[in-house]
Amino acid sequence: MQEIQLGIIEAKFADMIWEHEPITSSELVKLSAVEFNWKRTTTHTVIRRLCDKGLFQNDNGMIRMVISRQDFYAGQSRKYVDETFNGSLPAFIAAFTKYSSLTSKEADEIRKMIDDAEENTNE
Repeated sequence: MQEIQLGIIEAKFADMIWEHEPITSSELVKLSAVEFNWKRTTTHTVIRRLCDKGLFQNDNGMIRMVISRQDFYAGQSRKYVDETFNGSLPAFIAAFTKYSSLTSKEADEIRKMIDDAEENTNE
């Protein structure tokens, strides 16, 4: 997946699209007027930017995702671990858990993710 960088407002707007998609650009104009106090032209400009970045497509005013929210944030998370922890997931987890503990449920979920990832690499 190509590297896509979003500013804070672009990310919030993208989250709003993912939450409601498929959605018309007219409906996005209404939502962004309430959420961000944007004018119609600002909304259309940001829609175009997000489409140009490859996250969404605008098909005659109907906005649909090209990349899912989960896939986008998975890529962002991997980039963060790569840049900040030299790609070491254990180093990231060590830093993450240094000042807070995991609940039993969180630890079980992480164990399941690890087991699933190991199964996928062994196939």
